[in-house]
Amino acid sequence: MPSLPVTPRPLNASERAVLEHILTADFAGASALRSQLDRTEVIAAWAPASVSVDLRVREPARHAALASRLVPVDAHVHDRSGAHTGELLVWLDAGATLSALEFTWTTDEMPTCLPSTDHVRLTVR
Repeated sequence: MPSLPVTPRPLNASERAVLEHILTADFAGASALRSQLDRTEVIAAWAPASVSVDLRVREPARHAALASRLVPVDAHVHDRSGAHTGELLVWLDAGATLSALEFTWTTDEMPTCLPSTDHVRLTVR
């Protein structure tokens, strides 16, 4: 499904909080990716009412040098009772710059907002 372009805008508070939280994990390239947050903007939504978004980092930016197109962090989302409800994925453009934030879910309903960071458990792969 093609994404829905939006007028470029800064990250909102929940997008920034989730990205900051995931990028606190200790992996090669995390520092470079964290330094990109102030230059990152949302350029598209993945679907109407989706919280998954495409990102663009304005240059000049410090580039990471990851071999993967995904940040190497498992970011599992759990509800208040501890049940697994989804996962957050941070995509990269050629392993160098932030390119998307994806919220996959295991519930019947698509999430209408990103989770608070206290519901996200991180593990570096």
